[in-house]
Amino acid sequence: MYAFTRRPRWILSHLLVVIIVIVMVFLGFWQLHRLAEKQARNQLAAENSRRSPVTLAALLDEMKTRPLGELQYRAVELRGSYDTAGEVAVRNRTLDGAPGRWIVTPLKVDEGGPGVAVMRGFVPQVIDDLTPPFDGVEPPSGEVRVVGYVQPTQVKDGWFGVTDPSDGTLAELSRVDVGRLAKQYGELQPFWVQLRGQDPASATNPMTAVPLPPDDEGPHRGYAVQWFIFAVIAVGGYPLILRRVARNRLIDEDESTSAIVEESTVDG
Repeated sequence: MYAFTRRPRWILSHLLVVIIVIVMVFLGFWQLHRLAEKQARNQLAAENSRRSPVTLAALLDEMKTRPLGELQYRAVELRGSYDTAGEVAVRNRTLDGAPGRWIVTPLKVDEGGPGVAVMRGFVPQVIDDLTPPFDGVEPPSGEVRVVGYVQPTQVKDGWFGVTDPSDGTLAELSRVDVGRLAKQYGELQPFWVQLRGQDPASATNPMTAVPLPPDDEGPHRGYAVQWFIFAVIAVGGYPLILRRVARNRLIDEDESTSAIVEESTVDG
């Protein structure tokens, strides 16, 4: 009854179904992995961002014993002056669904040593000045007190994403790549700061502070369940398809046999 399943085209069908099931199971576990990452990030952001800001010196001391990833979202207080000569925009950012850019400006810190790249906020796409320092979003001049969240340098996500040219002076970057910014500006700390507030504030500034990521788990759990359901449907449904094909073939064979018998009877 199932002899047809050993034919080459059906063997190919079996292999295709197995591959599809494996891929769907893999995607389900990948979504669970993304969920675990999101939960860990939310917990880290909640714990670190609620702590009192530390000085740059204290932060650098912590970095000697803890990886930078554990210090992400740590509130830090900096004092110094902005250097708009090294300012860049980070393109293709959104805020509340609106397209725009982030503005990143190096801060010369009072402690001396490498400066700190400060992401000062979001500006809408309608601001079309592409030559730093950018008009209309100037930082306060002179001494400034900055409070923000520590962030690791951003890197290209796997095979996807745009790669910035490695040479030359760029007015825009595709991400907050501290190493690439340092190549055209000078030495910087190996992290950047997401601005929460500063004193004094900018006199006139259409810039909007970028909030921390929302404390939610996203759709990953639902996607994982969907992929596992699809895999179960494939595993349970494919044998039913084979059974139906086998029954149809058996019916066709019975009908053919009956027709031959009737023809032979008539001829006789």
